[in-house]
Amino acid sequence: MKTYLKRAAIAMFSLGLLAFTVTRPSKVNIVFIGDSITYGQNNAELQPSVYALNFLKEKFQGIQFIQANRGVSGYTTKNFLPGEPDFEKVVKDADVYYRDNSAQLIFSVMLGTNDSAINGPYGAPVSPEQYLKNLSTIADSILKRYPNSKIVFNSPIYFSPNTYNGAMYLQEGLDRLQLYYPQVDALVKHYNTANPNHVYLGYTNGFADFKKDYLHLFIPEQGHQGVFYLHPNKEGAKILGQNWGKALAKVIGN
Repeated sequence: MKTYLKRAAIAMFSLGLLAFTVTRPSKVNIVFIGDSITYGQNNAELQPSVYALNFLKEKFQGIQFIQANRGVSGYTTKNFLPGEPDFEKVVKDADVYYRDNSAQLIFSVMLGTNDSAINGPYGAPVSPEQYLKNLSTIADSILKRYPNSKIVFNSPIYFSPNTYNGAMYLQEGLDRLQLYYPQVDALVKHYNTANPNHVYLGYTNGFADFKKDYLHLFIPEQGHQGVFYLHPNKEGAKILGQNWGKALAKVIGN
């Protein structure tokens, strides 16, 4: 009897492992949505998405990964609302990806830096409440059109309190940025109940990580209030991308 139970337990465990293996897709298509930090000046060395894919390819060597980088300089959550031109560009990429039944479609989102600005970007300044509403609208629209997709929301990273280029951020913007973090948490918590296994919390330590070592992780840029730090350099983009990759790895096959 003990031998029978032992064999049954082993069989059930093996089936569990098999089921887990089967759910892992053979292909993963990722659409990255963001601002200039995601865009990386159209330079692969400065695009976090490139490092995210490198991380994933190394971790999941049997899976094919394809990405579309939809980061646009100066963009806010409002720019990616349904009806806006760049939401339609996201849809154009995702429609093609979603038609591939062998692939898992994932959206990786990091927005908020430009929302926090005092003035300049579209819709800025965006209140924390409106920021949450905009992210919710984006998520609802994506999941309605692509019900089997997954979305990872990353918190926006640190910038120096004297940041003032074409847009004015300064300390007020930095303070507002930090009010967005609980909104990202609340968004994911809501979907955990409303639509489980579709919306996930991504990299959330970017503020602390990049503030701690900002002199080595950002490109120094001359602004209206001296040298500021907003855009990651090659090392910063690599660290950001690897952390995006770690967050994405957790949802693949989930």
